[in-house]
Amino acid sequence: MVAGVALGTAGVLVLAGCTGGSGTDGDTTGRPDAGGDVFPASQVDPLVAALPHESVGTVPTMRLADGLVPPTNTWFSGLVFGDEPTPVFPFPISFQLTAAGFATGLPVPVASEKAIVSPALPDVTLDVGAPTTEISAYDDVSVTIAHLDGDTVLGHTTVAEGSPLVSYTAATAQTDTLGTAVTAVGEGRGTLTVGSTTWGVAVTGGSLDGTEVRLDEGGSVVLVPLPDGATDAQVGTVLDAAASPLASVTTAHRASGSGSSAVSTTELGYETAAGGDTLLVSAPHMGDAATGGGTGLGYDTIYGTVPLSIGSTLAFDAPVTTASTELDLSGLSDDQRTQLEDQVEADVAATEAPAADTYFGGKALYRSAMLMQLARQLGDDASAETLRTSIVDRLDTWTDPSGCETRDQECFVYDPAVKGVVGKVASFGSDEFNDHYFHYGYFLYAAGVVAADDPELAERWSPVMDLLAADIASGADNGSFPDRRAFDPYWSHSWASGYSPFADGNNQESSSEAVTAYAGLSLWAAATGDDALGDEASWMLSAEASSALAYWLNPDLTGPTSAGYDHEIVSLTWGGKRDYGTWFSAEPSAIAGIQLIPLSPSSVSYLTSSAAGGAEQIAAVVAEASPSGFDAPLGDYVLMYSALQGPDQAAAALRALAALPETGIDDGNSRAYAMAYVMSAGAR
Repeated sequence: MVAGVALGTAGVLVLAGCTGGSGTDGDTTGRPDAGGDVFPASQVDPLVAALPHESVGTVPTMRLADGLVPPTNTWFSGLVFGDEPTPVFPFPISFQLTAAGFATGLPVPVASEKAIVSPALPDVTLDVGAPTTEISAYDDVSVTIAHLDGDTVLGHTTVAEGSPLVSYTAATAQTDTLGTAVTAVGEGRGTLTVGSTTWGVAVTGGSLDGTEVRLDEGGSVVLVPLPDGATDAQVGTVLDAAASPLASVTTAHRASGSGSSAVSTTELGYETAAGGDTLLVSAPHMGDAATGGGTGLGYDTIYGTVPLSIGSTLAFDAPVTTASTELDLSGLSDDQRTQLEDQVEADVAATEAPAADTYFGGKALYRSAMLMQLARQLGDDASAETLRTSIVDRLDTWTDPSGCETRDQECFVYDPAVKGVVGKVASFGSDEFNDHYFHYGYFLYAAGVVAADDPELAERWSPVMDLLAADIASGADNGSFPDRRAFDPYWSHSWASGYSPFADGNNQESSSEAVTAYAGLSLWAAATGDDALGDEASWMLSAEASSALAYWLNPDLTGPTSAGYDHEIVSLTWGGKRDYGTWFSAEPSAIAGIQLIPLSPSSVSYLTSSAAGGAEQIAAVVAEASPSGFDAPLGDYVLMYSALQGPDQAAAALRALAALPETGIDDGNSRAYAMAYVMSAGAR
């Protein structure tokens, strides 16, 4: 049990539509208000204006139509940024731009001891005679690319997660060229085979002839991989459902129920040019998400075999995860409380000056906030006040809007080119928009804890702290930030790389820091009384916690496409790959620990839920992560996690923690907090 603050309003529906902009053909697509006025322009504009404007990092090449906010940290960012576009993975297919059109493929999963990979395949190509491209529209799940010849738009291609379709619509009458000849199976319908995969081709407003695709103005060609074993009748069904080009995907979320039965629902609406149903593929964490009918067919992927359905909506639930400010110490003995009191005093005395960058500086603030809460709970008013004074002083510095006008650290600027808030001292590529939600989540968590009972502090910090929140969680198409910068509602998790310059797509490593980010967002929303932000944060937090278990800490690796992978967890999830490894260490403790850090009070509920796998899965993860003990990178978090197995393991963890040297305690952690986490787990 943890003390928490419940966020989210049951029954509230928040809508998110297409993020539009004016493309070069003059067509403008808009998006409806994202539902809850989450940082509208009227709120954000004056805050942005008050910050110094500066691009801290080098501004990348962007293939983006005028008026569009740069979509960093998305599954399709590789199409947008950099000198050359990189492949992307609109699950279950791959997609990449070519010199004159595009290529698509159905990746084939291959497992080894440390990875399950499915590289992009250029199986089917379409040459539309377009030497350049730009993104003309996007939303949370889909992206539309304009194919250009000078200033002339030749056509648009749309791809989306959860759709096996590649939809090209001609803006002019034209003849395009497929890389492989089509075998006709009906009027405007055909199939082609590349390697072991057969693709269906459906043309509307045009015709097929060998490799030629003749399209009238407004005509379309849709490509779709045909699942293995499809009968002629099933092929016809698939082609009928694929015929209308995909246009966009809407996102809605709502909360319902209460207490342990509360759920957060995500609903994705797939819209086609003709309206009606289309082909849908649900991800494993969604369960039976498609609202239409099944086809009896599926695709083999790095996540196992996934079903192909016909419908217009994917709707799926996640248990509500509640953001929490403190551990539950009610079950501790008097002796344990005394031990904690002594350790809090020692840790307060040992607290060092915080780092100047946003990651380690944010972790230091979070560490102090957790210590402050412990001191308060233990009745150590002197230590609590010492820590509170220090946190307030540091956050006063960080949240000075004009801070970067007089110093080069502990301050933020607004990047007007890439559109976001960046700390002046960059770390881990934050100046390239990497990891913003990881970094800012620590700030928001600390500020949410300290300002929870102090409205004056919340008001004082809000001009900058609201911008940090807006940077990762805007939801009103305000023009200053992308909506929900990193969060992907299809996968229910976020993407860490800003520009995604990788052949394997985007990636996320620290699922736990992502959970912490949206928990911090929830706490800040509560401290400021921002109900709209609170609803959105609750949705993102609940989704991220659910996916952290499904894809990182307790993944289902029992299917044949995972055969050969020999580990308990996945620590790096990519668009086209699942890895056992990290960006920074090959140590097993780090590989597991990066899925646990910082083990905030908000972590207890989801790490002990039924979806977490229970004591057996925790024991397996801990055994793999600590072959030589816990004095290893991030080993303190593995040790704390081990206590969630039960009282006996918590007692053993407490003994091991006592023997752990100070160098074994992470800089975002403290021995007192680690002890409290273990003691609290043992008393559950």
